[in-house]
Amino acid sequence: MRAKIDAPGWLPSLQTKRFRAELGRVNMRAWFEIDLWKRVIAFLVLGLIFGLGLRYGLGAEAGGDFAETWIGWIGDLFLRLIRMLIVPLVFFTLVSGIIAMGDPKRLGSLGARTLGLYLGTTAIAVTLGLIMATIFQPGASLSPETFAGADTSRMQDVAERAAAAGGIVERLLAIVPTNPVEALASGNILQIIFFAIIFGVGILLAGDVAKPVANFFDGASEAMMKVTLIVMEVAPIGVFGLMTTVMARHGFGVLQSLGTLAIALYLACAIHMIITYGGGIIRGLLRLPMLTFFRGVTDAQAVAYSTASSSATLPVTITCAEENLGVDKAIAGSVLPLGATINMDGTAIYIGMVAMFGAQAMGVDVSLTQYVLVAVMATLVSIGAAGIPSAGLFLSGLALAQVGIPEEQAYLIIGFILPFDRLLDMMRTLTNVTGDAAVATAVAKWEGELDEEIFRARDI
Repeated sequence: MRAKIDAPGWLPSLQTKRFRAELGRVNMRAWFEIDLWKRVIAFLVLGLIFGLGLRYGLGAEAGGDFAETWIGWIGDLFLRLIRMLIVPLVFFTLVSGIIAMGDPKRLGSLGARTLGLYLGTTAIAVTLGLIMATIFQPGASLSPETFAGADTSRMQDVAERAAAAGGIVERLLAIVPTNPVEALASGNILQIIFFAIIFGVGILLAGDVAKPVANFFDGASEAMMKVTLIVMEVAPIGVFGLMTTVMARHGFGVLQSLGTLAIALYLACAIHMIITYGGGIIRGLLRLPMLTFFRGVTDAQAVAYSTASSSATLPVTITCAEENLGVDKAIAGSVLPLGATINMDGTAIYIGMVAMFGAQAMGVDVSLTQYVLVAVMATLVSIGAAGIPSAGLFLSGLALAQVGIPEEQAYLIIGFILPFDRLLDMMRTLTNVTGDAAVATAVAKWEGELDEEIFRARDI
């Protein structure tokens, strides 16, 4: 009789709940160890393949109906989560961004110069974005039917009523809320932005007595960024639902408009960096070599492009400014963190472009008043854009509202762009970080805190 051979000690555990739970934890760790953008791209491809399979397997109509009925709800749920974020994200991060400027009396000329440059370049950026979107017409190849449930008559009615409501003076006066609580409850974003800026300035002027309030908003802003990151963890599944539905209903034709949008954005950002930062600030105002500046910030640009996060790139940006550009440590330590919070030129370009993209797709004529309102709104709201991936896209719905597109359709447009946003966000962030470095160099030069020997040491 053969001796009984005992199984290895680990074998019985295969059948235990403890082992299965441990296996689940290992799988979840492996999932989260993959970069979010890689997961989004993977599910984008899966959604594209599955959507096309439905379209050409069941037919365009049957495949589209199946996708909208059984899969579309996943994308709809994700869009509702995005909409949930907008008002608190804008309010808390914008107030916190204003507070981050510090005491206006203490900052003096440093603060005035920094803020003036940041706001000035942002205004130029959003104007450039509107011009490029008008030239390239990225949304012109789409139609309102591209977005399920689009009510074109309602959109046109909104646009007509907005145009009839008065000129630009009346529209700008409407930005000032008579009841801030009502503005928050109703989601009137322009009024929320106005109140957030005034409230943030009030906290600064109140000084130490308002320190607890400042701490609250700093904490609330950080909490909203974490909530945004939580929602973004759902993005791969949401992107799968959105992409499957779009491809099953419309096929490859919709990709043309997104390609045009990407080309227009990359070109606008490149022009802004070369002309505004390089030619305008570095060469024009500071009389410094432009190519040397761009060589000095290459490392920060590479990290910004790969991470799509101004906040994550901040340590590298500070290092490049100090070691490659000769910016004094005190200047770099104050101007660059502020820039990572309020200087979002790439985001401003993008917000303006998305507004024009949506208007072109929906066939809405944009008046001069609406152009100006989009520019003002994009400039202000970019101040409150969180320095994390895709934050700019979430805020684009605010610009779409300024051209007369109702909220439901606005977020359908955002959902349409979302699967491809990573590629666009990388260029936006690269632009933001380059602008931070250019402004820090300018402020250091004007304050007598720029070591030009270090700056010019990279000359060929």
